[in-house]
Amino acid sequence: MNGSKKTLTLELSDRTVSTVLPAFVVGILNCTPDSFFAQSRGGLEEAMRLVGEGADIIDVGAESTRPGSRYVDASEEIGRLVPVVSAIRKHSDIPISVDTRKGDVLLAALDAGADMLNDVSALEDDAGMADLVAKRHIPVVLMHKRGVPGTMQFQPLSVGSFGIVDSYLRSRVAYARERGIEARKIIVDPGIGFGKDDFANAELVAMCGGLCGGEYPVLMSLSRKSFLGNITGRAVGERLAGTISANLVSVLRGARMLRVHDVGACRDSLAVLQSILGPGFADADASCRPRLNTTLEKML
Repeated sequence: MNGSKKTLTLELSDRTVSTVLPAFVVGILNCTPDSFFAQSRGGLEEAMRLVGEGADIIDVGAESTRPGSRYVDASEEIGRLVPVVSAIRKHSDIPISVDTRKGDVLLAALDAGADMLNDVSALEDDAGMADLVAKRHIPVVLMHKRGVPGTMQFQPLSVGSFGIVDSYLRSRVAYARERGIEARKIIVDPGIGFGKDDFANAELVAMCGGLCGGEYPVLMSLSRKSFLGNITGRAVGERLAGTISANLVSVLRGARMLRVHDVGACRDSLAVLQSILGPGFADADASCRPRLNTTLEKML
C-alpha cells in the first residue's frame, strides 16, 4: 500500500475543494421525468444519498439532453431545478454543478446556491452565458456535441473523431478565455454518446488525456451509457461493471473528473487503482496518449 497521496484541487468562486483520489467523483442528480437511468431521478433525498456515498460534487440537471430528448424552456427548467438546489444547499456545503445551456437557468441556480456550470453546448447556445460565468468566477465544463439532442445520432462521428473533438474544444476554450473566464476554471468533456458512434466513443475514452494538449482537466461522463450496453449486451441497470472499467481506463488515460450514477462504487474503484499503482501514475506523460489512435483504427 502506498502511504503518500497527491491532491487534486478545484477553485470555486468562494472556496477551493480537493480530493486525494486520482479523479473527482461527480454524482448525477436528474430533476427530470425522462433521464435514461431512472434511479438518478430525484431531489433532496437522492442528493443526500450521493453525499453519503462520498460525492465530491453533485451535478444537478433539469433538462435531459440525451439523444432524442425534447427541449425544455427556461421557466420549466428553473421550476424543476431551483427548489432542489436550494434544498441541497440548506443541508450540505457540497459543491453543486448545474447542467444547463441557458443563462437564465444558471443565474437562478447560482442565486440559489450553485457553484459551477456544466454546459453541453460549450457556451454556444446562450450568448450571455460566458459573461455570466466570468462575472461570477465559477468553473465551467465545456462539452463537445454534434448537432442538437433530437438529431445528434443521425450522422454520428466515427473512427478518427479525436481531432474533430479536440479542435472544437480548443476553439471553445479560446472563446471562453476571450470572454474573461480564467484558465484554471475551465474543464473539457469530449461528450461521450453525444453524436458519436461506438468506435468514436472508444477512441475518445482511450485518448481523453490528450484533449487540448492536456492543459485542462478532462471530465468523462460514461456512466451506464449505451455504448457500454452495446459492448456488454447489458441493459442500463446492469452496466455498473462496464462503467467502472471504462472509468478506470479514462483515468489511466488522463481524466480527472468522473460523472457517475454510482458514487460509492466509483470511489472504491479509484481507491484500489491508486493504492495498487501509487499516486504517481496520474502524472505519466500525456504525450503518448494520442498514439493509441493507430492501434484503435487497426482494431476497429
